[in-house]
Amino acid sequence: MAADILIVGGGLGGVAAALGALRNGHSVIMSEEYDWIGGQLTSQAVPPDEHSWVEQFGVTRSYQALRRGVRQYYRDHYPLTERSRNWGDLNPGAGWVSRLCHEPRVSLAVMQAMLMPFIGAKKLTLLQPYKPVSAETDGDTVRSVTLRHRDSGDKIVASAPYVIDATELGDLLPMTGTEYVTGFESQAETGEPSAPSEAQPHNQQAVSICFAVDHVDGNHVIDKPRNYDFWKAYQPEFWGGPLIGFKAPHPRTLEITERSFTPNPDDDPLLVDADQRRNPGDGNLWTFRRIAARRNFVEGAYASDICLVNWPMIDYFEAPIIDIPEDEYQRHLSAAADLSCSVFYWLQTEAPRVDGGQGFPGLRLRGDITGTEHGLAMAPYIRESRRIRAVTTVVEQDLSLEVRGEAGAVNYRDSVGVGMYRIDLHPSTGGDNYIDVGSCPFEIPLGALLPRRMKNLIPAGKTIGTTHITNGCYRLHPVEWNIGEVAGLLAAHCLEHGTTPHAVQADDRQLEQFQTKLYTEGVETRWPDVRGY
Repeated sequence: MAADILIVGGGLGGVAAALGALRNGHSVIMSEEYDWIGGQLTSQAVPPDEHSWVEQFGVTRSYQALRRGVRQYYRDHYPLTERSRNWGDLNPGAGWVSRLCHEPRVSLAVMQAMLMPFIGAKKLTLLQPYKPVSAETDGDTVRSVTLRHRDSGDKIVASAPYVIDATELGDLLPMTGTEYVTGFESQAETGEPSAPSEAQPHNQQAVSICFAVDHVDGNHVIDKPRNYDFWKAYQPEFWGGPLIGFKAPHPRTLEITERSFTPNPDDDPLLVDADQRRNPGDGNLWTFRRIAARRNFVEGAYASDICLVNWPMIDYFEAPIIDIPEDEYQRHLSAAADLSCSVFYWLQTEAPRVDGGQGFPGLRLRGDITGTEHGLAMAPYIRESRRIRAVTTVVEQDLSLEVRGEAGAVNYRDSVGVGMYRIDLHPSTGGDNYIDVGSCPFEIPLGALLPRRMKNLIPAGKTIGTTHITNGCYRLHPVEWNIGEVAGLLAAHCLEHGTTPHAVQADDRQLEQFQTKLYTEGVETRWPDVRGY
């Protein structure tokens, strides 16, 4: 198969890349290894992590369209109360982590609708479930990628002038011989205040397998997981108690804190203020990532709230999952799933209740919400990927609030987007506790999307030129979307103008032309500077 642009990976970055290229008239092949497109927002079942100004600015026009589409889908198809239907900034789940906590199938439906006209026009070929297994290169150019069907084993060789890596782990980098880095870089290399003295390539952030639950009458206790006793006794040195429990380090202070868990608190959804500046929102784990607040819907429509479990206790940091043999990779994902099942069983049988009792047997796994028979998320939540050796590497001191202060983050000459989130590193496979650093609203340099050597391979997500540390704030939903959209627009721009990504970044005239293109496409390249005019 051949097209103008090949996108390998159908997560948020892949979908955004496809939309950017397709809007400009180019043909696209996009593959995705899971049954759902959308990555962390859908198959990985993670409600959107967004900055405090997302309703006003700081994301791309198409990402705002996705958010509006989610709200409109609820208004069109869900039995909302009139009060919630008229809530302009409707938060269906009334979760504290995001102003748009919602069920993953809804954003899936909206993204499918965004792509559908291009499928109908035969401009987009969507291959699911296909995973890359090899690539053919010619010097510094990727010629083709071989994709294998997950179930049948059938193979397709896909080629295009531009290849976009939108996989969750940067799968194309080793296949194409593209230079990359994993884990922690050394302080000697990056100069970062939070970096170790020596590089630690196998020290990578935890992976998590999320799941959704509700709480209704009856006994819904699952069979005891096979390794439950191991996980119940497991106690990391820095945790302050067993991993499975309501006590854990506070990410920002590392003090041992105890969170609460009160199913169906019957709170008013419209009073939830999901603003991370004021409150991280994780004090009550039930409402933290709640994706359906039953009081948003007419009485009787929902028997219970639906809560998404992506909590500290499901973080699997026993071993890295990058650049290891396939059988080890599958073994660790199985162990991560076993940990998640153990957490759920503990919640059902042993978790302390405010009334002095133990366990919540009314908790149910909602695999129908996550699209699986086993009840867990369809895909693991990946926080950290392989990262290209880039023309520009974003380092901690570029955006650290402590380092930059009132000056704000570095203004890049070649900015192609903006983002904002704290540098949020979960415990890692090297035995590190949380690393949580305040950050300034930041920009995305085009140079971070360019491998130093490869000419036609463009990353569209966590594979860009960040470090282990700065990946912690560039990995979130709207930033990944922005990166992916720019990757698709960049490939389209180069095809239209007969130029190359590296030439666009290096030449001031070409860069200005491309940034103007981004402006017309609704991609913000600077944070607002509000003053008289």
